[in-house]
Amino acid sequence: MSDIPREVPHLAVEDFFGAPVRSNASISPDGTRIAYLAPWQGRLNVWVESVDGGEEARCVTSDGNRSVHTYHWTDDPRWLLYEQDGDGDENWHVYRVDLDDADAGSDDPAAVAVDLTPFPGATVAGFEMSVSRPGKALLHLNRRNPAEFDLYEADIATGELTVLAENPGHVAGWLHTPGGDLYAQTLTADGDIELAQWEIGTGALRLVTTFDGSDHPLGVEPFQLTPDGTGVWIGSHRDTDRTCLARLDLATGEQTEVDGHPEFDLDTRAVVFPTMPSPLIRDRATGELIGARYLGERQVIHALDPHFAEVLQKLEKLSDGDLSAVSSDASGQRWVARFTHDRDPGATFFYDHTTGESRLLFRPFPHLDPEVLAPMTPVTIRARDGLDLPSYLTLPVGVEPAGLPLVLLVHGGPWSRDSWGFNPVAQLLANRGHAVLQVNFRGSTGYGKAFLKAGIGELAGKMHDDLIDAVDWAVDQGYADRERVAIFGGSYGGYAALVGVTFTPDVFAAAIDAFGISNLVTYLGSLPEFAKPQLANNWFLYAGDPSVPEQKADLLARSPLGRVDQIRTPLMVVQGANDVRVVKAESDQIVDALRARGVDVEYMVKDNEGHGFVNPENNIDMYRAADRFLARHLGGRADSGA
Repeated sequence: MSDIPREVPHLAVEDFFGAPVRSNASISPDGTRIAYLAPWQGRLNVWVESVDGGEEARCVTSDGNRSVHTYHWTDDPRWLLYEQDGDGDENWHVYRVDLDDADAGSDDPAAVAVDLTPFPGATVAGFEMSVSRPGKALLHLNRRNPAEFDLYEADIATGELTVLAENPGHVAGWLHTPGGDLYAQTLTADGDIELAQWEIGTGALRLVTTFDGSDHPLGVEPFQLTPDGTGVWIGSHRDTDRTCLARLDLATGEQTEVDGHPEFDLDTRAVVFPTMPSPLIRDRATGELIGARYLGERQVIHALDPHFAEVLQKLEKLSDGDLSAVSSDASGQRWVARFTHDRDPGATFFYDHTTGESRLLFRPFPHLDPEVLAPMTPVTIRARDGLDLPSYLTLPVGVEPAGLPLVLLVHGGPWSRDSWGFNPVAQLLANRGHAVLQVNFRGSTGYGKAFLKAGIGELAGKMHDDLIDAVDWAVDQGYADRERVAIFGGSYGGYAALVGVTFTPDVFAAAIDAFGISNLVTYLGSLPEFAKPQLANNWFLYAGDPSVPEQKADLLARSPLGRVDQIRTPLMVVQGANDVRVVKAESDQIVDALRARGVDVEYMVKDNEGHGFVNPENNIDMYRAADRFLARHLGGRADSGA
């Protein structure tokens, strides 16, 4: 790609946030068909076409209300499953599509997909298919009680559900082996995670091992049963600061390291973003482990199988990006591979290992010219206490990188991380002439156990200092104009934006909070029931337990709502009305408090969205408003769309 300066066209918000022409492709187990997501009636739905061009592409789902983002091939290529919730309420259901039905995907009510979990108000978690149980799927389903997930087995062809284990009230997760043995994860009062064999019928427990809960704020990830059912592949911190790959023996509780990287953690982002690929790459036919993903500035994949090592070498030559989702047929010869790239998002290829043939299947956003998109550059920023903060800087193309308006783009979680790749928000902002800085502040995941735990007790403290230190770095390096700095984030990033304008109001010329927390106490009290059992290892540990008076007082002191009188920075707030994680009241109360003071605040609410917008027209509305808001307060030319 050329580095020659040239005029960069002004791209529309729709160019970045409209629906892809195609995305998320994968190959069927028999290697004859490819499924992918593409628009149908303005929503992403699942389409299927033949690999070799003998079958015309057809849409096989028909959700005209909300885009589909997750689907699964089954071992029988007749059946395809997909997941959907209702307008962002996170009540996930699993639907079955019959690909042998010529009417699959039509809007004829007689041909609609079959809901395998037709229970109002319930949600499916932990969906998994096993090579040892063809035609079956394991589901964690809270049908009886919102806070308790029972273990079910679904017969995909008939839709029959069988209860394998009923949650007595304290089980956080289940394992079911091919031999019929049952294991349960439970949390102790101190937040440690115990794995025990569960005697079916009596419920008696045999302790296998205990994990330090403080090492695993979102649970042990990965946590995958081996095909023979005698062990579990886990992300382990035992005797190391890094997250390595280990095998846990279910009989003895002993851990044996399988693989690791000397500097990088296993890439566990899928625990927060389930649409991202698993850190474990497994054989389609046998379920055996063939590869593991690690993530530093860029991704590294370790091949753990000779055949996959040969395939991986070929796949990685198809793009200078990072290999993202990858799928193969049952023989391991035909592959579909998607790549992460900062300027060429989601390029997807077909590769035949038998013939050596490869071809580009599609680029999801063919209208985006990589030459006019901005490179994302890894940088390391030194915090005031000496901690190194791995970060990413995106500078506009064709503009002198000096004295620019800067947007500090803060990731959510906070138990997540920013990573290299295409970020449509960063690209939109760079196209407008803004520098964009993404900081992995202390408490972010993926940089070792010590870096993670450095965030304990530091909400609105050192975690925020890291962001301010990053702004100072960008100014000192000459990239940013100190008088034109904005902060923008969603979820925890929204909370960080509100902290920015209440704890350090002089730093920012503008702020955008998307579904962010305004009061840590009311937030923790309004979390969905299914999330509350896990709080001991994350929010209670890192921020505080509101049931303890001293900790409640500290939570209130770290809440932006209590310092709302400090806000003098122009503020935009965005919220999904159906958000069950950060409920609408969190945004309402800070907006109401500002308006009661006569302070103007721009407030956007979408009635058919939850925690993060899914439907393209809502994202377009949001980012068009954000574009104009930042143009007003940082300078620049915004989208001219309606």
